[in-house]
Amino acid sequence: MLFAALAALILGLVFLIWSADCFVDGAVDTAHHFGMSQLLIGMLIVGFGTSAPEMIVSAFSALQGNPGLALGNAYGSNIANIALILGVTALLSPVAVHPQVMRRELPLLMGATIFAVLQLLNGEISRTDALLLLVLFFLIMGWSLYKGMKGDPPEMLLAEEPEKISEEIPVSLPKALFKLFLGLGVLMGSSKALVWGAVLVAHALGVSDLIIGLTVVAVGTSLPELASSIAAIRKGKSDIALGNVLGSNLFNTLAVVGIAGAISPITVPPEVLSRDCLVMGGLTLSLFLFCKGSRKTRGVITRFEGALLCTAYAIYITWIAFSALQA
Repeated sequence: MLFAALAALILGLVFLIWSADCFVDGAVDTAHHFGMSQLLIGMLIVGFGTSAPEMIVSAFSALQGNPGLALGNAYGSNIANIALILGVTALLSPVAVHPQVMRRELPLLMGATIFAVLQLLNGEISRTDALLLLVLFFLIMGWSLYKGMKGDPPEMLLAEEPEKISEEIPVSLPKALFKLFLGLGVLMGSSKALVWGAVLVAHALGVSDLIIGLTVVAVGTSLPELASSIAAIRKGKSDIALGNVLGSNLFNTLAVVGIAGAISPITVPPEVLSRDCLVMGGLTLSLFLFCKGSRKTRGVITRFEGALLCTAYAIYITWIAFSALQA
């Protein structure tokens, strides 16, 4: 049974990444055929598609009675996005920071993070809490769409895999629809397999669903963000990498946790507040400091700062491992 669970976990991650990419490609091509604007494609379809792994994995976790896995997936992905993915990206090439990010996107993410953490203080995310998260998410999306239509595009949400957004219609409508529904179907199937395997592996190792969600599942569902960030670096668009991370974290904090909590109320373990939220908030705050920088490094996340982020992630994983051993 353990072998089957490990196989489901690994294959689930592989097909999850492939299917998310297939789903996004199909959705973008289909949207072009129906005349959707670049703004709507970037914000609603591509933005949703790159966060679809976290959303569907967390939804299945809640449906199967494992809300700890859902919460761990969301917050673990946020931590991995900043410390691991942005850290690795900055090591490869210093990340440029658009002035708008400091004025709008970072404060917006910090505000959403504080709001989400305050909801955890009573030890539970109720359905009311979850609905408030979703309402805030849709308000931000609507506001970003409004700003974009006024000619002030929200780089955070438009930054999600921009290389997929093209003026051309590369494939026929039937082929686009086939890719869309194939990607969605495999995405749902692989998510279910991933959750099943992760839960069984957690039980076999004697660790909580939360730990597995914070580590293996979180890193696995964050791989699309890593791929798109590296692609952005290769194209000389390092600022897109930061926007990709900020957009993904906003989706995770509000939409992913909101969907899971709306399906099933989530009991919040004490260590989520004392460890995971502390790290997540600290890393988000560190982005302010790195982006502001000194006079020489202002507006750039340097390789040294990337190394600091990677080191922080290594310390965090060690902390989790130690906690698991102590349990």
